[in-house]
Amino acid sequence: MLYKTYTAYGFTEPKGQLKKLEVKWKDPQKNEVVVKVLACGVCGSDDVVQDQAFPTGLPRIPGHEIVGDVAAVHPTETRFKVGDRVAAGWHGGHCFSCQQCLEGDFVLCEKADINGIIRDGGYAEYATLRTECLFHVPKDLDPAETAPLVCAGITAFNSLRNMDTTPGDLVAVQGIGGVGHLAIQYAKAMGFRTVAISSSDSKREIAQRLGATHFIDASKGSVGQALQQLGGARVVMCNAPNTKAMEDALMGLRPKGQLLLIALDRGAVTVPIFPLVSKRISVRGWAVGTVKDNIDCIAFSQLAGIKCLVERFPLDKAQEAYDHRASAKFRAVIVP
Repeated sequence: MLYKTYTAYGFTEPKGQLKKLEVKWKDPQKNEVVVKVLACGVCGSDDVVQDQAFPTGLPRIPGHEIVGDVAAVHPTETRFKVGDRVAAGWHGGHCFSCQQCLEGDFVLCEKADINGIIRDGGYAEYATLRTECLFHVPKDLDPAETAPLVCAGITAFNSLRNMDTTPGDLVAVQGIGGVGHLAIQYAKAMGFRTVAISSSDSKREIAQRLGATHFIDASKGSVGQALQQLGGARVVMCNAPNTKAMEDALMGLRPKGQLLLIALDRGAVTVPIFPLVSKRISVRGWAVGTVKDNIDCIAFSQLAGIKCLVERFPLDKAQEAYDHRASAKFRAVIVP
């Protein structure tokens, strides 16, 4: 036992604010390790806990973009040792026995564990995590810049590399925020002609600096028409939770184009049947990835010089960080 208690911030009631908690130390069980949190990104989907969009149990400590050092292990542990630098994302564990697990697609496990949602996460000095969701990360990487890669980064990277695309294709990124500013960089590094789409002209300069070859200001007219003037997009990645914008962007797809839905939105997208059929357009959703996908994402990010732009907040400013989750340039990160 390292400490009797440690500090965390969690939600204790639906729609409430984050509260300071003193958490009783527990030694890790078999197939668990305790991680000293060095950085935890703040994700828009953390509001699942606050809103109780589905019952997570309360109190609950959110946070699923975690980088830290292993502080304690079970006596039977063989993969990790105290002092190892590790990371974990949304995927917090799996059952190993359902059909999806047998196929190796652990993220779609029927009984998937989720860090910061089903189990306590990284808004804390320490987090107890399942070993199958953990992977080693190089110690020369900045923890605060690395943490968002295990959710925002992998969502952009892994979805793009799984689309039906060829280098040189036109890929449009709608919404230039925590995921979008990374998606622009990944699309450029993968060899796509990259279009940034924003609701105003204010992010034109940063989008171009990140690698966008074209910029569309959605406030000036139809995004679909603007994309068609560029030849039509092979992929439009929708990062902003705006169903009307998604529907408009769909009209900018070329034949066999793909509308890639990343943003979580409780609304519905209306898809016109005629272009869907006549142009063989598809609508796809994607979220995060497995441990192997995370390892690939971080390795590619290092190779291509992908950089997550972050604003850092100490743990005692967790509520402020949470309040900035949508307005940070471009990712709020708690650094206990």
